[in-house]
Amino acid sequence: MQIDFTLSRNAFGRLVLTDAQGIAHEGVVPVRAFPIAAPDDGLALVSTEGRELVWLDSLAVLPTAMRTLLNEELAAREFMPEVQRIVGVSTFATPSTWTVQTNRGEAAFILRGEEDIRRLGGQTLLITDSHGIHFLIRDTGKLDKPSRKILDRFL
Repeated sequence: MQIDFTLSRNAFGRLVLTDAQGIAHEGVVPVRAFPIAAPDDGLALVSTEGRELVWLDSLAVLPTAMRTLLNEELAAREFMPEVQRIVGVSTFATPSTWTVQTNRGEAAFILRGEEDIRRLGGQTLLITDSHGIHFLIRDTGKLDKPSRKILDRFL
């Protein structure tokens, strides 16, 4: 794939895409097509008006510097801790406070209701806490037995 644009940051830290015609688009936002199933495949660079400026089939086609810039921007935009273990819950009725071990450390959140646990297909679950933060369980089969037992009480 021919890369006919450049990416940089302006003085305010916003992404700037300069297209093949030399037009600079400030405040470009990267948007993943499949953030959970295929995070490195299918990414759009979108203008502040919501118009797609560039479509990338894969981040791998980009030079290292541009890929690093995009990964930094995506990390700042996307906060979705991945649950590795459920330490405990305050009660098996909702609302309940969950304490979990994630890839970003231990966290506690309030689950308002069972409907806030969504199955995304296969063994993948997305839990939304009372503040709208999403916690991902990529594969329930890889959780330890006590974690699966707690989770089964809510599914």
